[in-house]
Amino acid sequence: MTERENPVEAFKRSTAATVRALSRRNEVQVGFSTEPPGVAGMRVRIPTPARDLNPHDVATLRGAADAVALRLRFHDNAIHLQRMPLGDAARAAFDAMEQARCEALGARHMTGVAANLEAALDERYHKQGFDRLEERDQVPLAEALRLVARQAMTGALPPPSAAHAVDLWRPWIEEKLGPDLHGLAQHMGDQDAYARAVRKLLAELDMEVGNEPEEQEETEEDERQSEENENEPNSGQTQGQDDVQTEAESMTSPEMQESDQGDQAEEGTGEDGDTEMGQGEGAEEPAGPGQPWRPEFARRNDQDPNAYKAFTTQFDEVVDAADLCDPDELARLRHMLDQQLVHLQGVISKLANRLQRRLLAKQQRSWEFDLDEGILDAARLARIVVNPVLPLSFKKEKETDFRDTVVSLLIDNSGSMRGRPISIAAMSADILARTLERCAVKVEVLGFTTRAWKGGQAREHWIANGKPANPGRLNDLRHIVYKDADQPWRRARKNLGLMLREGILKENIDGEALMWAHNRLIGRPEQRRILMVISDGAPVDDSTLSVNAGNYLERHLRQVIEYIETRSPVELVAIGIGHDVTRYYRRAVTIVDAEQLGGTMMNKLAELFDEDDRRGGRRGPWR
Repeated sequence: MTERENPVEAFKRSTAATVRALSRRNEVQVGFSTEPPGVAGMRVRIPTPARDLNPHDVATLRGAADAVALRLRFHDNAIHLQRMPLGDAARAAFDAMEQARCEALGARHMTGVAANLEAALDERYHKQGFDRLEERDQVPLAEALRLVARQAMTGALPPPSAAHAVDLWRPWIEEKLGPDLHGLAQHMGDQDAYARAVRKLLAELDMEVGNEPEEQEETEEDERQSEENENEPNSGQTQGQDDVQTEAESMTSPEMQESDQGDQAEEGTGEDGDTEMGQGEGAEEPAGPGQPWRPEFARRNDQDPNAYKAFTTQFDEVVDAADLCDPDELARLRHMLDQQLVHLQGVISKLANRLQRRLLAKQQRSWEFDLDEGILDAARLARIVVNPVLPLSFKKEKETDFRDTVVSLLIDNSGSMRGRPISIAAMSADILARTLERCAVKVEVLGFTTRAWKGGQAREHWIANGKPANPGRLNDLRHIVYKDADQPWRRARKNLGLMLREGILKENIDGEALMWAHNRLIGRPEQRRILMVISDGAPVDDSTLSVNAGNYLERHLRQVIEYIETRSPVELVAIGIGHDVTRYYRRAVTIVDAEQLGGTMMNKLAELFDEDDRRGGRRGPWR
């Protein structure tokens, strides 16, 4: 190090060199920022070191650097994607346990790396408030599994800040998994074998969704064997009839079943199967010519068993963001959000100013002069003094075309939004709320998630009632109000930081959240109401989908969207992050990078305010 070199810069250079050496990849590009550490291809992101280089921060930063370096060295993304399970909860646990494997391989052979990783984990869970959690449902199961797996492979206890949180889950995990968890150490050197073992553990925890490729191959083999048996001379006529009957039943859609029921009722088929309409006891005679008459269809008033419903709503909640977090932690989360806003402040502020100029231009006042009535035009009194014959001149203010407007931002708070997407969403909502407030446009910011992974109290209530068929939605909704439309931004600014708290992000049931936000807007007095949805995927709730049809939540979402777009005065807009939402929404745009969210929100909202876009009340699709 030269005499004039900044110690922080020297520390950055040595840390970058350590990352390349530990990962055994010289082409790695190391960057430093205030965002959480991460890996994207050959690019590594590490937190910026403090200016004083105190020992605690140095150990934490080195631990973060070692974690991403070990990920690069021991992780094969192709194998990871091949073995990736379905469902947000299973994916989160699968990712967490893979990270535990990579870190365990480094910690077992390098004492210094183990100490650095311990410091980074302790700081991470301390910032997330794990030491203040008292209930098991507040602790993400994925993080508990990560630390339990880490202990099984290395013998290291959970860091102090997360010890109590892990103890809340440990009895349940050990009861479910038993000695299988300790077998992970045997496979930690082989990622594919380790991934298979983790998939089995997730299946034992009822988190697994979908089959392994080997299981699918076995299923295909069984199908081929079944076909060979059918082709044998003595395969049995009964088996073939059963197969045909099963195939016919599987091809019968709910609509066809309802039609069949209606046909049976119209034909008068009763319990005995031989009574026709008009011939049985109590049958109504058809009315005479010219008289109104309608056949009495059996069970025509029964509820459709395939209609969307919730098994119970007593555990759902609509809660203010401030009630989910103590004031000190909320202030800390807001500070984290402000730090991330520094890097995007310039770009988003330019877009916000552009939107503000466009909105204010629509609100400029203009006057009509030389009128026979109105307000006396004082500027033209001088000409009357010069020539008293001239009449008095009046003026009148023109009405502006800008209508009183309210905008509602509905943000997906599911686990798949964790990391950069939810940070960008929080920053964009913050900038947009400030911008529109300056333009006299009211804004509310809402979020939707669930209270627990895999069902919560609703599922327990369903199990206690004997697991009836077609239960409907089996999870506890949590709808969060970050900012009310009538609340000034300065009073709600701290609430937006809550999105950065990982324990908040769980599963997403979009249809009910969309209707909740829509109903809030319907009750508003503004002339124009805009609902902007920000999401990164289709609705997913493992508990609900495990006991209902695979498209149960998606079908309900489509029904809600169709209702709002065709029969509601609310204007619906959707932005998809890395997921094509144009197949759901008529007005939608898909972005592939979360960094584009701020600009897309500003531009598309500006399009809504353009005269051409709302001429004649038409709602055209976006490209």
